[in-house]
Amino acid sequence: MGDQKDALRKIITTLAVKNEEIQNFIYVLKQMLQNVEANSDRVQQDLEAEFQSLFTLLDELKDGMLMKIKQDRASRTYELQNQLAACTKALESSEELLETANQTLQGAENHDFNQAAKQIKDSVTMAPAFRLSLKAKVSDNMSHLMVDFGQERRILQSLKFLPVPSAPEIDTAESLVADNCVTLVWRMPEEDSKIDHYVLEYRRTNFEGPPRVKEDQPWMVIEGIKQTEYTLSGETAHAGLKFDMKYMNFRVKACNKAVAGEFSEPVTLETRAFVYRLDATTSHQNLKVEDPSVEWDAMGGKVQDIKAREKDGKGRTASPVNSPARCVQSPKRMPTGRSGRDRFTAESYTVLGDTLIDGGDHYWEVRYDRDSKAFAVGVAYRTLGKFDQLGKTPSSWCLHLNNWLQVSFTAKHNNKSKILDVPVPDIIGIYCNFHEGFLSFYNAKTKQLLHTFRAKFSQPVLPAFMVWCGSFHVYSGLQVPSAIKCLQKRNSATSSSNASLS
Repeated sequence: MGDQKDALRKIITTLAVKNEEIQNFIYVLKQMLQNVEANSDRVQQDLEAEFQSLFTLLDELKDGMLMKIKQDRASRTYELQNQLAACTKALESSEELLETANQTLQGAENHDFNQAAKQIKDSVTMAPAFRLSLKAKVSDNMSHLMVDFGQERRILQSLKFLPVPSAPEIDTAESLVADNCVTLVWRMPEEDSKIDHYVLEYRRTNFEGPPRVKEDQPWMVIEGIKQTEYTLSGETAHAGLKFDMKYMNFRVKACNKAVAGEFSEPVTLETRAFVYRLDATTSHQNLKVEDPSVEWDAMGGKVQDIKAREKDGKGRTASPVNSPARCVQSPKRMPTGRSGRDRFTAESYTVLGDTLIDGGDHYWEVRYDRDSKAFAVGVAYRTLGKFDQLGKTPSSWCLHLNNWLQVSFTAKHNNKSKILDVPVPDIIGIYCNFHEGFLSFYNAKTKQLLHTFRAKFSQPVLPAFMVWCGSFHVYSGLQVPSAIKCLQKRNSATSSSNASLS
């Protein structure tokens, strides 16, 4: 008895679930019926509107052509009527002269015959009949205003509903990633004159190969593209896109005025660039680091000391820097386990980047506050001492700007300096080729070379910055600009570095 009840309950549950599914499906079907009615009314109205616009266009075209015929007829009628009136008048004058001549001839015996004959001769010479062209000024042929709409009629007879556009094909061979811009090129598998525009979608990713279904980054959409190529650029005012991830996915679809087609097969393009952050654990206590910006704070050290004393009074706790959640590092990320004593201190108002450079060529930029009393940018070994100032030791290379007491712009290394006789740019670009030992500084806007160090790096280097009584902002995720690549090749044989600074 109990088993039968359980079986019956299962049947009831199954039937209830099935009934709910059927009810939901009935609701969907009813909704679809309503949508069919609404959508058919909409497309019917659109069709009628399209035909009405076609009728209006034909009526306007017909009116224009009829007006042309009327104007041409009026012009020809006017010319022919004027010519007819002139001929009629000339004929009347000629008939009068003819009658006068006959009468004069009959009175040839009169004594004034010679004078009369001379007058008739003069009148004939001046008669309109002899100065009149007997060729019609215009033709009566109106065949040049005839039309043949045979081709247009065949086009109208071939009108059909708009087809769904095919999926475009992205041409990776013609597409280009350079100068923090991406130019994407695609083509249609077959020509489609009905395409109105294209829609491009892209997103960043750290995974090579086809796009994954689940991705942290959303698709970004660009609509209304009229050509079969598009260049992505301009996320930053001076450097185009920021390539803060290794790859970008792209896909594109074609749209006519009615419907959009399927997306193309997505492609993945590599966006290799130098990505780093400012390592706040290395910064001087007077530097307020809010990546990607740094500001000198005169009260920073005092505030830190007060907080440290309060912390010591309450007991020591685990540093969040050393917590398990912070232990996973990128292979080139510098370990962040510096303790407080390893911060730069005294007059070394320095902060380092967190990504080691141990090969290849890299590029980054920095914009500084022109009101800063002192500013420096360059590279340093991670072993740079906490009291060491950039450019004053064998382990750091930099450009140094001094706006305090005496203005100077110099290249510094190993406590030796070279005065640079070039304008100081607002934004400085830094190029580092680790294996070839090039460290070059450029005007980021004009790509003017400011200075080049030739060095034999004995260990990996880090981006390094110094500021006193001022601030700066760094730009990461940049590719080496094409112009700088060309300049580096050209200048590789004749570096502008001073041998004493190498």
